[in-house]
Amino acid sequence: MPSLNITDFKGAFISGARPNLYKVYMSRLGQNIEFLAKGASLPASTIGNIDVPYLGRQIKVPGNRTFEPWTVTIFNDIDFAIRHMVTGWMDEINGHQSNLGKAAVADVYSDAVVEQLGRDGESVAQYHIVDMYPTEMSAIELAFDSNDTVEEFTVTFEMNYWETGQVTT
Repeated sequence: MPSLNITDFKGAFISGARPNLYKVYMSRLGQNIEFLAKGASLPASTIGNIDVPYLGRQIKVPGNRTFEPWTVTIFNDIDFAIRHMVTGWMDEINGHQSNLGKAAVADVYSDAVVEQLGRDGESVAQYHIVDMYPTEMSAIELAFDSNDTVEEFTVTFEMNYWETGQVTT
């Protein structure tokens, strides 16, 4: 039976990872994404379930892994640099007016790395997101009463997969 003693808990709990200590790298969106990525997440995945019927019961069998969309919240700089890069990337996938895209699907993919940092600023975990592309870019809300704020927008990416470990950038 686990101990219900706070001293034992303190001894077992070395330190918790901090959600505000991270870096995001996406070479396709330039160097400033590291500074302007206001929020991100460590990517998610799901292993599906296969129900196999047997004698009136359902036996649960693990299925295939799927990778959830990955969303990044980005501060909008005064030059709209990253927003324009995302817009251009999405235009390569499917043009606003032409409804045409690049001939080779491989040309629209890019990779990203999201890195969790420890309290000393050193990397403690890296997630390499492979073959991703933007599927949604949010609106930027404008309002006369929005003082003392910086514009931000979100970009949702689909991916083929992600992997963990040390990744060189």
